[in-house]
Parts: sequence; structure tokens; C-alpha cells
Amino acid sequence: MNSPPTAAVEIWGGIECTLNRVGDRWFDQVERTGHADRASDIELIAGLGVSAVRYPVLWERIAPSSLDALDWTWTDQRFRKLRAFGVRPIAGLLHHGSGPGYTSLLDPGFPELLAQFATQVATRYPWLTDYTPINEPLTTARFSALYGFWYPHQRTDRAFVRALLTQARGIVLAMQAIRRINPAARLIQTEDCGKVFGTPETARQVQFENHRRWLTCDLLTGAVNERHPLRSYLLKHGARPEELDFFRAERTPPDVVGLNYYVTSDRFLDHRLGRYPVSSHGGNGRVEYADVEAVRAREEGIVGHQAHLIEAWQRYELPVALTEIHLACTREEQVRWLLEAARGAATAREQGANVVAITPWSLLGAYDWDSLVTEPRGNYEPGAFDVRAPRPRPTRLATTIRELASGITPSRDDGADAPGWWRRLDRLLYREPRPIRSAPPAGADAPVLVLGSTGTLGRAFQRICESRGLSVRAVGREDFDLTQPESITRLFAAVSPWAVVNATGFVRVDDAERDTDACFGVNTIGATNIAVACSQHALPLVSFSSDLVFDGALGRSYVESDRPRPLNVYGASKAEAEGRILDVLPRALLIRTSAFFGPWDSHNFVVDTLRAIRQGRRVRAADDVVVSPTYVPDLVNATLDLLIDKETGLWHLANGGATTWFALARRAAEVCGERGDLIEPAAAADLGWLAARPAYSALTSERGTVMRSHDEALAAFAAHHEWQERERLSA
Repeated sequence: MNSPPTAAVEIWGGIECTLNRVGDRWFDQVERTGHADRASDIELIAGLGVSAVRYPVLWERIAPSSLDALDWTWTDQRFRKLRAFGVRPIAGLLHHGSGPGYTSLLDPGFPELLAQFATQVATRYPWLTDYTPINEPLTTARFSALYGFWYPHQRTDRAFVRALLTQARGIVLAMQAIRRINPAARLIQTEDCGKVFGTPETARQVQFENHRRWLTCDLLTGAVNERHPLRSYLLKHGARPEELDFFRAERTPPDVVGLNYYVTSDRFLDHRLGRYPVSSHGGNGRVEYADVEAVRAREEGIVGHQAHLIEAWQRYELPVALTEIHLACTREEQVRWLLEAARGAATAREQGANVVAITPWSLLGAYDWDSLVTEPRGNYEPGAFDVRAPRPRPTRLATTIRELASGITPSRDDGADAPGWWRRLDRLLYREPRPIRSAPPAGADAPVLVLGSTGTLGRAFQRICESRGLSVRAVGREDFDLTQPESITRLFAAVSPWAVVNATGFVRVDDAERDTDACFGVNTIGATNIAVACSQHALPLVSFSSDLVFDGALGRSYVESDRPRPLNVYGASKAEAEGRILDVLPRALLIRTSAFFGPWDSHNFVVDTLRAIRQGRRVRAADDVVVSPTYVPDLVNATLDLLIDKETGLWHLANGGATTWFALARRAAEVCGERGDLIEPAAAADLGWLAARPAYSALTSERGTVMRSHDEALAAFAAHHEWQERERLSA
């Protein structure tokens, strides 16, 4: 009989702690996020209000060389802090790992070794009640023994079956060992819960995979009997009858069935290979098919949290939880995914499912999951905290988690209540003809008000807000007069925005030397008027400044605390504006940036250079002026994330790395396949610039790195450039 739901859904947290092996390289997320050396993270996590945290007590870290040589120092310290803050640990002993170097998923002795380690953990921490001996054993077996991504890099059904059974037996023996010391210990068993769909031609494979996705809990609950649909598959690929009977005899049902659910978990199989990239092609020996994310190919979209919870509850009649809720995306989409999960859990409980917890995951973010942690690319996705700062910086997710944990209805005044991208039409990449982009519902949310609709930044903000499902209203000079405070006030009253982006600006640096009044009128007086109006209406403001507030004398990249010393009128207008804005609105978000280039502006240095080369003209570029190139889409996305995170004060936003204009031009030509030999180095003094430029005005940040390198940004620009060329030629 189904047990009734518990009194309330708990909010757990989770640290991405994968420690996987690729060949002889080990990828340790605890090290990469810096948590290994920051005990202070525990206080930050406790401050979210979570009642429990999935926490690493990893075999590979504690006993890397031998079970006779265990080092508890790190775990002792962290557990003391967790207990002091009243946060219950859910101990993970293996997280996508294959064990230390003296064992592996194919080692017959693996289960007993894991049980020995579990005995040591339970003996050391007899008060510890919640365990996940192995996270996602089915997923780990697939990635390690069926697809060959991780150690031991096998690609056969036989290796997959062996790796799965080895882990499942290890879980049983580990829990038996733990319960001999602490009979009250609970098994929180996690697994990816993605469902598979497909075309009729792939029906047999779809059916097989939908049986396979339950194998972890089917084994632990003793459900793999003679009638189980995959028993014959397991026996065919190396399982022995007595091995399967072991799980029936030693039933170890989870105390909580944990569902790890990602927007890419649900899959779609399609025999029409021509519709999909070659990288998605595969087969089962009977039919070839593409395996793609259901969210990108299936008209109905994903299953969703609620349906997955109810299905697991009805299948096992055991308490269920969402044990990983994470989305690698823009900030408002991360919040939307978490809120959708919370609503799904609440609705599933209303329908009778015993949902005990939801778990915002990757609290400290994660590295390189875009390559399935097979390469050290350094691609970071933040979570509740962004660790690319001197101290982990709380994001908008942290606020939402605190609200959920406190029983407060989460605030949604910044676009969080709009449909996530997985609910919009533009998610469908694999359609013919090309997908129709859907705009966010009109009036669904208070908009971001963008002042300056015709400039590079203004147009980019409009485009990117729409692509992110953020309601946006952009206005130009015909709609308001920034020199008249009353005009700004009337505009704010008419639009009722939740935030304001000042993308206006007098940007002609040389012309500013001739027309000082016009430059200061827009950049200083107008920007100050906007800040005053935002202060009066209690509105968040984003305003932009420049690297040209500096004189370049330091000879290194500038940080936010460096004192402005402008060399020209334009820089002086921006420096004066910075002080005035922060005086009247200390909580303004003020972005210093530099050297724009982008895909949508027909006139910027990179685009102009490529156009000239294509026309066979030579280009002269300064080889004695160092800047930080800034890819406009990256700038706008990063700015919106910081705005939604409620960040304030000065921030330097530019793509990482310093370069000269000449080196930038050469590199842009190279990545775009154009002739670099037409670009010639020149001294700044010979280029006819009227306004003085600093020789070194590159920017970096002491507050946190939130943008990729300029080389990576150029690669993204080149991909867009190539697409534009194809479109032009096909027109």
C-alpha cells in the first residue's frame, strides 16, 4: 500500500562532486570548483536554508592508494561544520567514479571493496543516517562501459551489464555493512530518470531503453525476476542466474527513490538520419537512428518533473525525491527550471505521490559537462554560487532557494515567471522548414526598459532579451528626452519596467573632442538624469562606461578599484558619469567595457576589417594600443545575468585576454578564413586619431570572471559569420 506523503517537501542541496577517470587522468569537480580548499562554503550553503546536502565522502579521495591508508582530515572538518549549522549530510561514496586505481567497475572484487570502505565510513561517523553509496549506477555503466567515455572505456553490452551488476551488488553490500553499525541508515538511491520516445521504426529500441532506465531500482527492489522484460537481455550478456537471484534474496529497496532530471534527459530516436547531425547517428544492428534530445525534436516536448515523480511513485510505491535540479543556461532560465520543478513536486504530492524533497543541484557550479567531463576545457556553469570570484558569489538561484526553503512564494518580477525555453517553439531545432521563433507572450511580465533602441547595445539587448524569453521594451530619442527629467519620469510611468538599461551614449570618440557639450550632455547629464529617475522609482539600473576612463600608465589590465584618469573628452564624460550615477543611485550596476565587436552590427572594427579584406583592400591597425575585445552577445548576456543576480556597483566586463588592435584583426581574419596578409601594423600616432588613446586599457575584474576568452568569442563570431555568408549566398 502506498504510504502517505510526509508533512512537507524538504529542500536539499547538492554539490557537483563527480570524480571520474578518463584514461589515466582524473577529473575532480571538488578540486576544480575550489571547494576542496574552502571550508567556508559550508556556511554559504547552510545560509540557503537547506535541511540536507548531498555531500562527497568519496572513496577515491579518502583511500586513493589503499583501504589501509585512509585520510579523514578533510571530511572530519566539513562534517563538523555541517553539523554545527544543522545541515544533514547525505553521504555520496562514489559519484560517477570507477573507484580508486586499485579497482574498477569490471573488477569482481569491487563490491566487497566498496563495502569495506562503507564500513570505515559508518564506523567513523556512526551518527550519519543518509547514504548514496553510488550515484547513478546505470548512467555511469552506460558512459563507462557502453559508450566508452569514462574508464574503463568499454563499448559492449557485456561490459555494460557487468559494470551495472558490479555497482548494484556494491550498493547492497555497502548498505548491509552500514546498517550493521547504524540500523537506521537510509538508502537515497539516485538515477537519471529520462524517458525515451521515437518514430514507429524505432519502437523496439524505445521499448528496450524505457525498460532499461529502471534497472537500478528494479535490481535493488528484487524486481528482476523471470518475468522481467530485461532478464533475458542481462543473461545473454554475461549475467548469471544466481547473480540476479542475489538481488531478490537480498532486497535493498531505497528509502528514497531519487530522480535526477535534466532538460536533456528525455530522448527521441528517429530513423530519418538526414534530419540530424552525424554526431547523433547510431543504431542497434537492426535499424539506424539518430538519438537526440526530445526537447529539440518532439512536438510535445519533455515529460516534466511532475509526470516523472508520479511514474516512479506508482512503479515502486516508495518515497520519491528530485535529487538533482540543474540547468546550464542563462540565469532566468535556471530559476524557471527550479520553479517548474518545485511546482511539479507540489502537484505530484497533491495527486498522492509521497514526494519528500527537491534538490537544487550544483550549488557551486560545475566544469566541462558540455564535453561529459572528458576534456579539461574549463567551461564553467554557475549554480547557486558562482565560484569565478574571490569568494563564491550568490546568484539569483540562491535567492530562490532561500525563498523556497522558507516557504515564501519566490519573487518573479524579473522574468522568472515566463515560460522556459523548453516550453517555447524555438526549442525545436529539427524541423522542416526551419523553426519559427516564438516571442515571449505580450504583457506576460513587466519588461526590461532599454533606453537607446537604435545603437549597437540597444539592438543587442532587444534581440537577446527576446531570445531569453524576457519581456523587453526599447525606446529611442523620439520616445523620450534624456535631458529632461520629467520626460524620463513619464516614460517610466507608461512602461512600468522592472529594470532599466541605459544603452544611450555619445560614442564617437574623436568627434567628442570637437563637441564637448554634446558628449557630456548625453554621457554625463543624461545618464545622471536616468539614475535619478531610477532612484525615485526604486528601479534597478544598468549603465555603461568605458576602458577610456583610464590613461594606460599602469601598463597592466585595469580592475574596478583602479582610479580613472581619462586622456580624452569621451573618457572624461564617462568618468564623471560614473561618480554621479553612484552618488545618486549607489545600487546601480555600472559596467565598464571595451572594444566592441559582434555579429549584428555592420560597423565595428572586426566587421569593417573583414569587409575591407574581402574587397581586396589593405587595412592598417594599431600595434601599440592594447585593449580587451568584447563580443557584444557575451556582454549583453553577462550583463543580464548580473542584473538578475541583483549585482551592483562597478563591474568590468570584457572577454578575457589583452591584445592589440593589429593582433585582433589578424586573429579575426584567421578564424574567419580571410587573408591576414592584407592587415598591416601601424603606430597609433599614424592613424589620424584626434582623441588621445591610452596605450594599455585592457580590462580584467577583481569581482569575478563571467565572460569567456576573446579567442573563444572570436570563434563564436566566426561561426555566425560563416552562417551569414551561407545565407547571403543562398539568397
